[in-house]
Amino acid sequence: MPTAIVWGANGGIGQALLAELGREGWQTAAFARTITELEGDNLHSFKADLSKPYTVQEAAMSASYEIEAVDLWVYAAGDIDKTNAAEMTPALWQRLIEANLSGAYLAFHHSLPLLAEKAHLVFLGAYHEKLRLPGLSAYAAAKAGLEAFAQTLAKEQRSRRVTIVRPSAVDTPFWEKVPLKLPPNALTATAVAQQILAAYHEGHKGFLDL
Repeated sequence: MPTAIVWGANGGIGQALLAELGREGWQTAAFARTITELEGDNLHSFKADLSKPYTVQEAAMSASYEIEAVDLWVYAAGDIDKTNAAEMTPALWQRLIEANLSGAYLAFHHSLPLLAEKAHLVFLGAYHEKLRLPGLSAYAAAKAGLEAFAQTLAKEQRSRRVTIVRPSAVDTPFWEKVPLKLPPNALTATAVAQQILAAYHEGHKGFLDL
């Protein structure tokens, strides 16, 4: 039975991915700030606040007692807010950087002992170059940083594949916080989840633009 980890499992894409993994018979470890709604066959849920390194470490350690070596690792956590830099508080800036960038490092770092030798690492990115709009400075900067981090990690973790998924608009509750109108051709969370699993099965690495 293959094993997957999903960080940010209670988001729209995270939940859709858990559903697809369940349909394919995967064993899954789901990490989220709140886990009350996470359930399913072969699913283990762990509470982790990505802004608090100790909770991430503790959750990963707890998972090590429940799951086998991880074949697919996904970072699907994120946050967004529309506030101009001049009005943004340091706390808000920090929150957005932690959710979209620093949390990815923490999740990867503390997951390392769990990863199979040829594990596939997937980071949920964004078309950050198109999101350099008023009010989105922190989000765009964090997603650009995430992309740079993942690309560099791919060179460090040469035995493992790294995929950076860059979806266009996705119809999830997350979009309600985006200061743009949802386009009629927006992707569904299920479509994104299916593309992530297809990338795993096809041996994909690099950018996956959706």
